Amino acid sequence: MRLLVLAGLFSALACLAQAQVITIPAGTKVALALTSPVWAKSVQLGDSIYAETAFPVTVANAMAIPPGTYVKGQIDIMALRSGHAEFRIQFTQMVFADGSAVGLTDNALATLNVVVGPGSDVLLDNGTQFEMVCQHPLTLEAAKVAAAVRLSKPAKPAPWKSATRCRPTPATPGTSDTVIPGTPSTPDTVIPGGPGMPDTVIPGSPGTPSTVISGTPGTPEMPCPGPPAVVSQPAAHKESFTVNGLVKVAGQLLPPGTYEATWEGLGPVAEVQILRKSKLVATVQAQVVALGKKAPETEYAPVTNPDGSLWLESLQFKGQTFGLRLGQ
Repeated sequence: MRLLVLAGLFSALACLAQAQVITIPAGTKVALALTSPVWAKSVQLGDSIYAETAFPVTVANAMAIPPGTYVKGQIDIMALRSGHAEFRIQFTQMVFADGSAVGLTDNALATLNVVVGPGSDVLLDNGTQFEMVCQHPLTLEAAKVAAAVRLSKPAKPAPWKSATRCRPTPATPGTSDTVIPGTPSTPDTVIPGGPGMPDTVIPGSPGTPSTVISGTPGTPEMPCPGPPAVVSQPAAHKESFTVNGLVKVAGQLLPPGTYEATWEGLGPVAEVQILRKSKLVATVQAQVVALGKKAPETEYAPVTNPDGSLWLESLQFKGQTFGLRLGQ
């Protein structure tokens, strides 16, 4: 009987402890809206990103993250090309409406593929919506969540105002030509001569032509670029690299030569295809890792296997802020 009582007590304590926390499963997507812009001319690795939850997250029919919860992160990878920008954001902190904070380091990630109009001064505008993904289970204190839920406001669309400083320039009609009339010509004057004398001719004047001063042609309307747009399809990547000796990738032996690595998105995990002369030679899963700066050169790093062979462990590419850590 005593053992049964103790077992019941332990079970009750376990239930109580479970009720005191809320666990958000790994893979949960959290809808966010950007609260401050990312500027085209000044963006750098490590820049802070500020956003708020645009939709509540629920676990077992109970609210776990209310709308309007603030989140903060940093850009750890970016790739900028004409008309296109990619970002990976590592979120570090979440702040509830009651002021309590939760650390998110190494747990919450967002990758953005953005279409940017030519000449746009913003790469990500106020109110831009995207998803943060939990990489691991996130445990929250139920009491803090309940307090935040009581203080949070009902979700409704925010009247976001674009941060762009661009102002459209209206067209101008131009001006017409200005004509200054010339003077008319005059005929010759003939004075008849006397008997036996020739006529006297006084030449007339040829006159002057009109003077035309050209008007201005006017200018066309100069509209502002359209707002940046986050697209759901991850960007395709293709990078070349050269190996100088025999290395293994996913069990395949690569002889010396030039290869291409192709994959989609900024990870954190990607399926990488290794091609030589457009022919697939190996497929391997890899982690997309942040380098913290642009790689000065394209390099590969081999590791010696127990049998003495070399395994291609990692790749980095000149000018890129990310690298690949390849699995065996």
